[in-house]
Amino acid sequence: MNKLLIVGTVAFDAIETPFGKTDKILGGAATYIGLSASHFNVKSGIVSVVGEDFPQQYLDLLTAKNIDISGIEIVKGGKTFFWSGKYHNDLNSRDTLATELNVLADFNPVVPQDFKDADVVMLGNLHPLVQSSVLNQMTTTPKLVVLDTMNFWMDCALPELLDIIKRIDVITINDEEARQLSGEYSLVKAAAKIHTMGPKYVVIKKGEHGALLFHNEKVFFAPALPLEEVFDPTGAGDTFAGGFSGYIAQSENISFDNMKNGIIQGSNLASFCVEKFGTERMETLQKEEVQERLKQFKALTQFDIELS
Repeated sequence: MNKLLIVGTVAFDAIETPFGKTDKILGGAATYIGLSASHFNVKSGIVSVVGEDFPQQYLDLLTAKNIDISGIEIVKGGKTFFWSGKYHNDLNSRDTLATELNVLADFNPVVPQDFKDADVVMLGNLHPLVQSSVLNQMTTTPKLVVLDTMNFWMDCALPELLDIIKRIDVITINDEEARQLSGEYSLVKAAAKIHTMGPKYVVIKKGEHGALLFHNEKVFFAPALPLEEVFDPTGAGDTFAGGFSGYIAQSENISFDNMKNGIIQGSNLASFCVEKFGTERMETLQKEEVQERLKQFKALTQFDIELS
């Protein structure tokens, strides 16, 4: 079984949307990535840090999904990373109400021995120096390194971010972040410029409008599945990344054509994530549901164009 190493936050979130709000619930990029990747036949492990306040039931949930948690450090007396946000009516924009780094402030990732030869490394949204530290610990060169980042690191750690971008194969960012990183408004020009920074593949997420995959002169677009109800977009991008990296790790095929499938798999899983608050939907999601919705994606996107 191929190995997928996931690096990112395991955290508490408190979320408010037009449809309601939550108290502290399970969150974090690595959590969403792991739950999403668990739908593929891969051996996945998380590298992260939590405080002593992190409930055992959450760790048990990850273990029950066959996710290795030996790389999750538990800091005695420490408090777990906490984020609170409020979404606007369109659900595309949000205000951060609180960010408490807590144990994440001094996080030094330690990759378990069993994952130092992972086939695919998924670097979730974290400080670029933490992401670099993980790559430095690998004993063999991964077949694929995927990186997710955000505008916050572009604002406060750009030199370090540019250093890690040189070392990766795939970058996944949203359209706003692609424009900021590249200085280009056109997403085609933005992707071309980001290519020159190192990544062979550029994935630009456009939320409810789907995702774009760029590789040199090739472009692929996957729509998002039109949904009747979206309750909470938190973690959708991470769920997308988990589906993408989990599928690629399972298939052992890193060609452009196979990455198209990865984009669809990621989009498919993300469409479930937004149906309930936090990780709730992903915790109970069944493989049969995933396959059924994949058929909807196929029906949505497959057609023959008659050329006169």
